[in-house]
Amino acid sequence: MEAEAMLREVRVQDAVGMVLAHDLTQILPGQFKGRLFKKGHVICEEDIPNLLNIGKEHIYILSLQEGFIHEDEAAKRLALAVMGEHLEWTEPHEGKVSLKSTIHGLAKVDPEFIQAVNAVDSKVIMSTLKNNTVVKPKQAVVGTRPIPLVIPEEIVVRIEQMAEEFKGGHMVTERKSGHAGQGVQASQVAVDSGQNVRASQASVNVDQGVQITEAGLDVNTVVGKQRSIVGVKPFRSLKAGLITTGSEVFSGRISDKFGPIVKAKLAELGSEVIEQRLSPDDSETIVKEINYFLGLKVDLILITGGMSVDPDDRTPGAIKSAGAEIISYGTPMLPGSMLMMAYLGEGEQKVPVLGLPGCVMHDPYTSFDVLLPRICAGEMITRQDIIDMGYGGLYGC
Repeated sequence: MEAEAMLREVRVQDAVGMVLAHDLTQILPGQFKGRLFKKGHVICEEDIPNLLNIGKEHIYILSLQEGFIHEDEAAKRLALAVMGEHLEWTEPHEGKVSLKSTIHGLAKVDPEFIQAVNAVDSKVIMSTLKNNTVVKPKQAVVGTRPIPLVIPEEIVVRIEQMAEEFKGGHMVTERKSGHAGQGVQASQVAVDSGQNVRASQASVNVDQGVQITEAGLDVNTVVGKQRSIVGVKPFRSLKAGLITTGSEVFSGRISDKFGPIVKAKLAELGSEVIEQRLSPDDSETIVKEINYFLGLKVDLILITGGMSVDPDDRTPGAIKSAGAEIISYGTPMLPGSMLMMAYLGEGEQKVPVLGLPGCVMHDPYTSFDVLLPRICAGEMITRQDIIDMGYGGLYGC
């Protein structure tokens, strides 16, 4: 059966006492856009002028048939299929469900999976932020919605299966027997971080591998570490050492403009500069200051100034002389192409060392702003990460 056959058109004047099958939106240009009537609203005589004011001379009455599901349930199930750590879902609104961050952190999104979802069928869409976007609490990371009011359930099931296979574990996809389209309602059960199932009156750990039965709902969970499709990584609170090079600053001829900007960028991510030290343009002195901060066991070393091709700029050579593993001297991003990314130490004790170019002082978004949130989220920066910055990396210059 075609979805359209399940929708009966009724004049609004004849719809008193009938139940709306979907949200109705009101748009007042420059003033308001939002839900005027919610799905499930029982139409009364007083509603008729408002319905006519939004251009609704007819409404749909829905008779859901086997094998089809309403847009609200479809949107919930799509969101739950991809939901990972530090995300929460919203109630359906105008056929859409959002996944919002519960923390200040780094959005992690697998773009290939999202593209695969959107290639399944044009009847459903999934929209996300870009991978590695910094997000605040309550900020939307994912939005899902069906396009028509009613869609075949098999489309949603296919996406749920794709998500299950991708994660290498199992999502909540097993359904209680009953009429087609009776799926897990997000208001009853939600998957949290691939580790917990939350129900309105029950909470169990997935490691127990138990079954929940609530309100006639059977859900099986399976033990297993899962790959994330969409989630948010929390920022760690890093202790950073800041070395400001330049004989003009060291001698007091000019005041330092770099330090306040770098300190503010770290503070925005929940980290701090524990000490700032000045150094002339002398390789041995810069190496000495690097070792000083290593002795303090800082989590991050930032060296400002001295990253150009001028012979007086000693910072790149000093970082190499300190024994650092150089990931890249230069990034394919503008501004910020002269940044150096390196590590000192071994194994999990590796300390990131960044040589920062002058553009960090005056450009609002540089290669430093791309790499710093990932470092604060505990990620190791690789050569491939640097290479990937070139595509879409032209912000100025």
